[in-house]
Amino acid sequence: MYSSKRTIIPSKIYQLTSGYHEDDAADQLTHDHIFTQVLDTPALASQPSLSRFFKRFDEQSLDQLQDGNQALLDKVHHARQFQTLLFDLDSTHSDTYGQQVQSAYNAHYGTVGFHPLVAFDGLTGDFLKAKLRPGNVYTSNGVVDFMRPLIEHYNQKFPETTSLVRGDSGFAVPGLYELCEKESVFYIIRLKSNAKLKSLADELHPIDEIQDVTVTESYIEESIYQAASWSKSRRVIIQSTRPAGNHWKLKICE
Repeated sequence: MYSSKRTIIPSKIYQLTSGYHEDDAADQLTHDHIFTQVLDTPALASQPSLSRFFKRFDEQSLDQLQDGNQALLDKVHHARQFQTLLFDLDSTHSDTYGQQVQSAYNAHYGTVGFHPLVAFDGLTGDFLKAKLRPGNVYTSNGVVDFMRPLIEHYNQKFPETTSLVRGDSGFAVPGLYELCEKESVFYIIRLKSNAKLKSLADELHPIDEIQDVTVTESYIEESIYQAASWSKSRRVIIQSTRPAGNHWKLKICE
């Protein structure tokens, strides 16, 4: 069976982009006319060949893949000549079966698997980076070390680009704020509501002030707030919304 290392990764990429997400599909595509013509090879790697190849992956291999992805991203970013970059932070879940290393139960998703950390460009949808993590870690686990090289790279490579980090409340950790502030990167991260924030919102717009109960009301205001774990106060944006016929709901970002 033909299984050149130069062909395995490109063939896997083409299979994924064509909708063949499972490794088992490789056996059906080994002699596929289109794939063999595009990749200029007599045959593609089989599923066992893929498994043996990926089993040899280590941290260095993953770093090399990330470097390759970053090099392509840089070419695209330069060609587009965009002046803004939106780092969209998120975590996701990947189900596992068997006894994979670091596989664990995640209470939020209610299943066993991995809990990867991912970053995309929110303006273009481009995939920027991913980090495989154990299934039971919290959303923000390792996020500062994950984002630091990415932010530093774009600041050095494209100093004219204005960057912004965006994330949900799972990423509301002081270390990430401090990294963004140090690197002169804007950020907007949702905060979980608490008694202090609710009190602050009520001061800005008392919940008993209802103009017309049949009409939806929405107000966006800002204030200064400092959580106990923060070294300094920061600006927060508070969105107070009361759907028609309902009570007030708060959405707060830092």
